[in-house]
Amino acid sequence: MFEHGQSRGSVATMRPALLLLILLGLALVGCGERFDTDQTRLCRQAIPPLNPPEARITVERGTVGPRPNTLRIIYKVELGEGPARTRFIDCLFAGEGVGLQRGALIGVAADGRPMSDASFYLLRRFYLENREEPPPDPGSARIEDLPEIPAALAYGLQQTLSALPSAAVYALLASAYALIYGLTGRIILSFGEFASLGALASVVGVALLVSASLSTPVSGLLVAFVVAMAVSAFHGFAMGRFVLRHLEKATGQQVLIATIGLAIGLSEYLRLAQGPDLRWLPPVFNEPWALARAGRFIVTVTPVGLALAAFGLAAAVGLVLLIKYSSFGRAWRAVSDDARTAALFGVDARAVHDRALVLACACCGAAGVIVTIIYGGMGFAGGFTLGLKALVAAILGGIGSVSGACLGALSIALFEAVWSSTMPLEQRDLAVYSLLAVVLILRPGGFFGEGALTPRQV
Repeated sequence: MFEHGQSRGSVATMRPALLLLILLGLALVGCGERFDTDQTRLCRQAIPPLNPPEARITVERGTVGPRPNTLRIIYKVELGEGPARTRFIDCLFAGEGVGLQRGALIGVAADGRPMSDASFYLLRRFYLENREEPPPDPGSARIEDLPEIPAALAYGLQQTLSALPSAAVYALLASAYALIYGLTGRIILSFGEFASLGALASVVGVALLVSASLSTPVSGLLVAFVVAMAVSAFHGFAMGRFVLRHLEKATGQQVLIATIGLAIGLSEYLRLAQGPDLRWLPPVFNEPWALARAGRFIVTVTPVGLALAAFGLAAAVGLVLLIKYSSFGRAWRAVSDDARTAALFGVDARAVHDRALVLACACCGAAGVIVTIIYGGMGFAGGFTLGLKALVAAILGGIGSVSGACLGALSIALFEAVWSSTMPLEQRDLAVYSLLAVVLILRPGGFFGEGALTPRQV
């Protein structure tokens, strides 16, 4: 357990991240409808084909329809100089759930008159599912009302906004690597699997909440983070107690090999627990916000993506502040510099290791929740690539430095965004690993570490 001074310092340091999480939950209070934003947007996109091409459509509100799993959207139609006419559309969905087919549109009725099967098939197949030219959304912001900026600035702004969630995920995982490497000089290659574990735990926690009829965006978000971080921290404590503790005095690559085996075991454990298919969470508060435009190109961002990116980056910064200002951070730095000397001054190195491992695995669980909420789900094998890229970020920033790991994560996220926008997407991962090789050749200590080769063993 932490001493009283340690816990007080830790709580004070983590207050900004906790406050941001509470504000994020309050921001999502208004999203407690049964229909997610993807379903609402799809229903709005079905409105224009039901009206004349020259009609001006204004969406007023959405509500639950007269039948189960039916969304009703009320809107106004203006033709020429005549008065506006109020109409409504009912969209029937396949139902709720967390599978890939969640929210499938199976029927449409205009002003209470159901659309025929043939007409509905043509509407869905050749209009709503048109990927080359997505249908317009009458509920979105008018492009004429957006501020216009230069094309290069708009494109760069869009890529930067898109890279923020990835930067938050990489920062949390890279900080986990740095926390442990700074103490032991060893790399734990199972942190990516701990992120997958947190992702699955968040889905299970939200599913239990839904089954108890207590699900709201606020409660779902809080339960997802609490369950994921608690489950990942518990498994991390077990890893430290039953695997790493027996390898404290090991030399060479025993820890690396042991954690590779643990990563394989965790991946198989997740496959048996969730199956080979993904487990998805319904999208929450992901209605795109249009910020600016450059011609027909519109810069957008989703509120949940922006909020979760801010939370992840704030948590990473809070971890940096925890290491710098708290009593636990002073003990961590003392053990990192010289464990034997720290022991002479009463610092329990084993306790510091345990706390750092629990904290690192909790960060991995939070990263898994962010991936799940932003992208809908995470497979049992998705943690390997994610953890490997985060390790690249930690090494680029200077392995063993938490602040360097965060800066390395930002560098990797921006590098991926620039590469994806200018180069072939399928070669992006190869470019990231090639960047690691170049940095290790030119600056082995990373961007923010020492420039010379260091004899410290990995």
